[in-house]
Amino acid sequence: MADESQGDGTRAARDSEIERTTEAESSAARLFDVRRVIGALFTLYGVLVLGAGLLDGDDASKKASGIDINIWTGLGMLLLGILMLVWMKVSPPRIGPADEAADDGAGDGAGDGAGDRRPAH
Repeated sequence: MADESQGDGTRAARDSEIERTTEAESSAARLFDVRRVIGALFTLYGVLVLGAGLLDGDDASKKASGIDINIWTGLGMLLLGILMLVWMKVSPPRIGPADEAADDGAGDGAGDGAGDRRPAH
C-alpha cells in the first residue's frame, strides 16, 4: 500500500514535468515558426521595394518597357508577407499527440507502418 502511494506521487511529478515540457515546446514552436520569419522578411522587403518603386522616377519604368516593376514586385512581396503573418495568426502551430504520432512513423522507412508506433507512456 505504501508503494502505491509513492508511485502515485512519482507519477504526478512526472506528469507535471511532461506538462511543463509540452508547454515549453509549444511556446518555442510559436516563437520559431517559419511563417513568422518569412512573413516578416517579405513584408519588410516589400515595403522597401515598393518605396523604391514609388521614388525611382520614370527612368526605371523606361528600362522595364514601361512597367513599374518595383511597384508591382513590392506589392506582391508585401501581399505575400501579410498573408504569411495572417496564416500564422489564424492557424498557430500545435504541439501534441498528432505531431508525436507522425514522428513515430518516420523511422528508417522499413516495414509497412503497422506496428511502428510505440505505446504512449
